[in-house]
Amino acid sequence: MTGILSLIVFSPLIGVVALVALKLLGQTGERADSAARWITLATTLTTLALSVLMLAQFDGASAGFQFLEDFAAFSGVHYRMGVDGISVLFVVLTAFLMPICIAASWTSIKDRVGEYMIAFLLLEVLVIGVFTALDLILFYVFFEFSLVPMFLIIGIWGGKRRVYAAFKFFLYTLLGSVLMLAAILAMIGITGTSSIPDLMQHKFDPMLQTWLWLAFFASFAVKMPMWPVHTWLPDAHVEAPTAGSVILAGILLKLGGYGFMRFSLPMFPLASEVWAPLVFGLSVVAIIYTSLVAFRQTDIKKLIAYSSVAHMGFVTMGIFSGNAVGEQGALYQMISHGVISGALFLCVGVVYDRMHTREIAFYGGLTQRMPWYAAVFLLFTMGNVGLPGTSGFVGEIMTMTGTYQASTWTALLAATGVILSAVYALSLYRRVMFGEITNPALAQINDLTWREVAIFLPLIVSTLFLGVYPASIFNITDASVQALVGAYRAATGG
Repeated sequence: MTGILSLIVFSPLIGVVALVALKLLGQTGERADSAARWITLATTLTTLALSVLMLAQFDGASAGFQFLEDFAAFSGVHYRMGVDGISVLFVVLTAFLMPICIAASWTSIKDRVGEYMIAFLLLEVLVIGVFTALDLILFYVFFEFSLVPMFLIIGIWGGKRRVYAAFKFFLYTLLGSVLMLAAILAMIGITGTSSIPDLMQHKFDPMLQTWLWLAFFASFAVKMPMWPVHTWLPDAHVEAPTAGSVILAGILLKLGGYGFMRFSLPMFPLASEVWAPLVFGLSVVAIIYTSLVAFRQTDIKKLIAYSSVAHMGFVTMGIFSGNAVGEQGALYQMISHGVISGALFLCVGVVYDRMHTREIAFYGGLTQRMPWYAAVFLLFTMGNVGLPGTSGFVGEIMTMTGTYQASTWTALLAATGVILSAVYALSLYRRVMFGEITNPALAQINDLTWREVAIFLPLIVSTLFLGVYPASIFNITDASVQALVGAYRAATGG
């Protein structure tokens, strides 16, 4: 269906226009806030419906880009859009999480509701644009401008240290992207094109590949984030509102992994092979070190944030393993992590909205007052640990299997992260959920509302469905992954 990608990318702008019109008409008060919520929810559900329609028409047997759009914009810059098996699921994941975020913000956001909703709709436009852009300039514009709405979400609607966290997030990611911009301009100057499919076929000089790889790595490593440039993430998560944390963990971290698979491996295969041991080393440190740090956290949200860094370590291992099992595992892990980590942050938001604290020591014995909440939290905790039958298991086992084929010691060391994740995750669950209620403030805490059940239900179904039927993902990604690995091995002589 020609034009469906542009429709998906820019359909949230319809909601933005409606919200701006609401402001211009002078509508204020609770009725205006309620209208803003419903407009945004309807807009995000429309985008989700369009993305599902696109996925239904996607041909998983084809390795090429589909739903192509290409026309000259200005001064040699082209508007190029398209998706393949590597990018199409990220579009659906983004569209899937957005209405959940809006529903999660229904009662917790009370100030400047219209502006908050506009920020989320603009973020959806920019993030989906990153996954669909097939022009380097267009990709960079979407990639960089996606910082702005998240910066505002953290800086305006965040916690007490929101300004510090927002600027730290912004500066880290912006500085990393400056080097990528220089590399992009160099690539366009050398090849005379900004077309991503054409650049994937171009054979850059081996020495030049090293410099270009390092420039892109600087940007994508911060986005993942990889150790040691991960320190912005815990601060951003702790200060962000609940829905901001869901999008940050569920979507924005995946921009780095997507960038590695879209640019680093296909465009700079020789450099990727040379620098793979470095990535393996950083990944192992991230998995072990951040797992140990997570175990010592006193804030639930910060613990989950550090666990995200560890899980992204498995992703980078799988990507640079250079084989189909590792690549498939990395893609699966990113999709799974987007669902599970988003759900865990929503779980934190449930108790934070009631008690206005995330300190682990404050809680205890919640199973007595919130049995349904305890069951939901247990499911996603098990998924985060990688329990068989959940989506978290499939991604972790495949990334380690793929890495084992490339580097035995890396896989063995990374396997300790599976044990450590069980230690900190189950320890958190025991401390929060079991024991006697010793805090009088918890005596009147209420279980999940129907709205919260409706929010968690699609995430529960997704976690279990992907855990027992991984072919639903592999049928879509296999052809593109095989093409990526084939081209990589041909270029490296592997």
